[in-house]
Amino acid sequence: MIRPKYLQVGDKVGITCTARKVEPHEIEKAVQILQSWGLEVVLGNTINKIYHQFGGTDEERLADFQQMLNDKTIKAVFAARGGYGTVRIIDDLNFNVYMQQPKWLIGFSDFTYVHNILNCNIGVETIHAPMPITFENNTTHSLESLKDALFGKTLEYDFAAHPLNKTGTVEGEVIGGNLSILYSILGTKTILSTTNQILFIEDLDEYLYHIDRMMMAMKRANKLQNLKALIIGGMTEMKDNVIPFGKTAEEIVYEHTSKYDYPICFGFPAGHISDNRAIVFGKNAYLSINKDACIFRQ
Repeated sequence: MIRPKYLQVGDKVGITCTARKVEPHEIEKAVQILQSWGLEVVLGNTINKIYHQFGGTDEERLADFQQMLNDKTIKAVFAARGGYGTVRIIDDLNFNVYMQQPKWLIGFSDFTYVHNILNCNIGVETIHAPMPITFENNTTHSLESLKDALFGKTLEYDFAAHPLNKTGTVEGEVIGGNLSILYSILGTKTILSTTNQILFIEDLDEYLYHIDRMMMAMKRANKLQNLKALIIGGMTEMKDNVIPFGKTAEEIVYEHTSKYDYPICFGFPAGHISDNRAIVFGKNAYLSINKDACIFRQ
């Protein structure tokens, strides 16, 4: 797995809309924070562009992201926000120039499309972490973890055990992201390689029966059987029908994975939550789960 160069004070970082629209005032706090880290912030042409719910047309979002991928003076690129839309441009991105000097690509949620292409298809590490639109509501711990990931410091999280956890200690590469996105790429030309990996999943605003459907699909596609470990982040603002499904999102995940003998960690501090800690996808991690606590180190 290729690791982009860690950032240094004075480096340029770009912010672009790969999906939903963003206005400049919505990311002012993020720009200020990145500047306080000694970084020069370059706003893409899609910031403040509006095409229905998107940050510009597909062509405009593709051109803006491509320009930032190709610009060798920009050392990292943030997706301004998630939502929906990255899938509409992902197949037209060209990583040839990017691969001459790989840079950090940062985001979560809808940006899972980019993480998976880079991690599983091309072989480059990326960072699953807060996006500029969320900085204002992120915890200090989550933003500091992003800074540490970008500047090459060790990430270490110690958090409480969850009653559904399955104990164990493993080391392996971490991949994954938003469960809905991972589900949507099954059977496509985008590769989702999970064998001997630590898989991270999270989701937002889904019906519980749909969580069940997605976990069934992942299992039937043999994406859950041969993991080293499974990490479940925020399962946030889940919805139910008038007739209840009968299980929480965590219980649904547990039901579909309990027969496997790898460690499983629920309640990891990442996802659509304020304490969204950075994870370097494609990089080895140490994960230890016992009855009292969990430790994640990368």
